[in-house]
Amino acid sequence: MRPSTLRALQRAAELTRQNRLTEAVLIAEPVLLAADSYEGDEILRWLAEHATDFTGVSPKEAR
Repeated sequence: MRPSTLRALQRAAELTRQNRLTEAVLIAEPVLLAADSYEGDEILRWLAEHATDFTGVSPKEAR
């Protein structure tokens, strides 16, 4: 994954935790749309591994 993509995802996660969802989408959407299939797969894996970055809640707490 490109460093710029990772930074955008991390920033979107930070904004989401702050309930700034519109800003998070504005940052993440262009990066997601520009990703090729290889980077898209990496993004999906990263999102699955870092879901708590967006929610601020661990999977155990969510249950």
